[in-house]
Amino acid sequence: MKIKNDSSEPITNVEFTTTEKLDVIKIERIEPNESATEFLSMRKNKSDGAYSLTFTRASGKNEISGGGYYTNGGSLDHWVDFIIENDTTIVKFDAPIY
Repeated sequence: MKIKNDSSEPITNVEFTTTEKLDVIKIERIEPNESATEFLSMRKNKSDGAYSLTFTRASGKNEISGGGYYTNGGSLDHWVDFIIENDTTIVKFDAPIY
């Protein structure tokens, strides 16, 4: 997954996980115009679910964004990209080409 902060202020307390919450990626802070790229292991996941991103804006407002789909613990996408803007969060998925 990749999180790009395109907003004008830092975001903090960033967490990326799945519905099962078996593994969680935690990032303390992402500055404006910076990004973070991490790998979420899904080896322990056994059911179907979606992805979830939570973070705190500089104003103190907590944001929750989700989407995507995995089945039987396996991701259907290669990448999950989040773009944080001042007033919204854009989520993009990169699926494999067969």
